[in-house]
Amino acid sequence: MSFFVVIPARYDSRRLPGKPLVDIAGIPMIQYVYESAKKSSAEDVIVATDDSRILEAVEKFGGKALLTSKDHRSGTERVQEVANQLDFSLNDIVVNVQGDEPLIPPAAIDIVAAALNEKKEFGIATLCESATEGIENPNIVKVVMNSFGEALYFSRSPIPYSTNSNNYFRHIGLYAYRVDALNQFVNFPASMCEDSENLEQLKALDFGLKIHVTVCDFNIPPGVDTPTDLNAVRALIP
Repeated sequence: MSFFVVIPARYDSRRLPGKPLVDIAGIPMIQYVYESAKKSSAEDVIVATDDSRILEAVEKFGGKALLTSKDHRSGTERVQEVANQLDFSLNDIVVNVQGDEPLIPPAAIDIVAAALNEKKEFGIATLCESATEGIENPNIVKVVMNSFGEALYFSRSPIPYSTNSNNYFRHIGLYAYRVDALNQFVNFPASMCEDSENLEQLKALDFGLKIHVTVCDFNIPPGVDTPTDLNAVRALIP
């Protein structure tokens, strides 16, 4: 199985400006993400950024990066631009690893890529894990799937309605795309459900792209969105 990893890394962040370059134990956060991705089975790892400061930081530690448009509305669009710049084939698999996931396990990257490689009828694959805490927290996205692992819906609300706390799954924002599906996805207009939940992946479901969801049997730490998240990660890295 062959696949690529693209790490979208935008400099501007409303809650944490310059987020990819924040210092964690003397190393910029983007370096942790890049090095974790390099430990996966990916054929190549590329940072997709809109800022020369991130480009220079990645090149300084020996990584590969490409400058992309500042006009992209999402990291997914940035990933798609890199896939086009590098002439990936329509059947190639590209994994979108967020640039604010310094603790992402390399095994998770391999799992989501392998799932898409195996499930030929799907254009997108992602991950989730069983959740018993934070169900009411709108920043923790929940997902429901059918018996075949196909995503039915993602929501910031507790879904499905249940009196059994073991029925919830936290969505993990790691995606694998076939390039053909990626091209379709970024060209879809905004959808009603996407706007309602402020969840980009719902656009895929609204327009008929199937998303496969694999349940991970190990914990995947959340990413860094706020200064509080950053301090929590710093406490875990000596």
